[in-house]
Amino acid sequence: MSSNIRLITITLFLLFSISEAKTTIKDTQEDLYIMLALDSEKAQDYPYSFVYYNKLFKISETENYLKKAIFYSYKTKNFKTMVKLSNIGIDKFKENKEYYTQQKIISFISQNKTKQALADAKVLLKEFNNATNYEIIANIYYAKEDYKNSLTYYESAYTKNQNEKTLLKLANVLYTYLNQKETALAYLETHIQTKGCNPIICDKLMLIYQEQGNIDGMLSILNKMYNKYKKNPSLDKTTLLIQNLIISLLEKKDIKQAILFLEETKIDKSKLINLYYQDGQLKKALKLTKKLYRETKKPELLGKIAMYRFQLADDKIKVMKNVIANFELALSSGINNASYQNYYGYLLIDYDIDVKKGISLVKAALKTSPNNIAYLDSLAWGYYKIGNCKDSYKIMSKIVSITKLKDDEIKLHWEKIKNCKENKK
Repeated sequence: MSSNIRLITITLFLLFSISEAKTTIKDTQEDLYIMLALDSEKAQDYPYSFVYYNKLFKISETENYLKKAIFYSYKTKNFKTMVKLSNIGIDKFKENKEYYTQQKIISFISQNKTKQALADAKVLLKEFNNATNYEIIANIYYAKEDYKNSLTYYESAYTKNQNEKTLLKLANVLYTYLNQKETALAYLETHIQTKGCNPIICDKLMLIYQEQGNIDGMLSILNKMYNKYKKNPSLDKTTLLIQNLIISLLEKKDIKQAILFLEETKIDKSKLINLYYQDGQLKKALKLTKKLYRETKKPELLGKIAMYRFQLADDKIKVMKNVIANFELALSSGINNASYQNYYGYLLIDYDIDVKKGISLVKAALKTSPNNIAYLDSLAWGYYKIGNCKDSYKIMSKIVSITKLKDDEIKLHWEKIKNCKENKK
């Protein structure tokens, strides 16, 4: 008991003792036990909460105290007492017979007395034919691992209440225990078509579609969730996560659909630039990168501009000065981008602009990705350019053993490097 309650109790006792109050001893006892009960509830002291509410019911026979006593007998796993109190409720408060019978059934289930629970539940259902009582019987059969009968009652409960939690139990029995996966899916899909994309149902469908590798199904759910949440500012993080999942799945299915989604939503320009590049739409990639650079002034974008401009140019020499300037600005900003380092380094090597600097840049890229074939090829080509045929041949031999000369540029480099080594003998 807290010090505050003790103080209140003593004060009330003194007041009662010395005053000519009109209240009765019974009323005062009830008031004291109410305060003690509330204090124990606040402290989550469930055993005392049961004791005080049980005493309160004995004092006043108020139904609310009985319900509280039953609740705390459950919380304290005092199931035999729970049965006794429930029987009192059935006899004394006949208008709430259904509620007290349900509590008694719960206590039987908690004691693993499924036979008694089932018998009482079936009698209850005859008198009170509703979804809750169907589901209680379904839960009992489920506990008994009688999934066939459990399914029958879950279906009846769901027909009556259309409740998502009931549907999840129904789908779980079908999908997990009765191997009726398509039927489970049909129930879940029909529900979201008629009732909308409730999170717990959509999450369940997502897990099933993911297990099946059903990208179309996952996309369908994600689009429903996206359309539901996108207008709610408080769910921006959730919306962003959904957007990223949609884009990721669209990339696997059809990159052009991913591009279309990003063009329509305008949610991630950087991702759209990358997809343009992957899809070979270099002009769109360059245009959007320039626009994004004007908006953000991020120097790393200059590296992309340099790469795209060089690849699009018919006259590579004509644009080389601008390409080099952009790479210099990007890399001098302090970013450590291995892709830029290798790309720029290879240009300096291949066009004999500054081979030693090119080699230095490629080596920097290899520190980040030491086994990258493209970077190793650039280094081998750099060594070849400065006449270091031995090291060049050593690196290129490793590349050829992995790639089997399937790449035309690697094949060209290999022939020249191999000849270089042979001529150096």
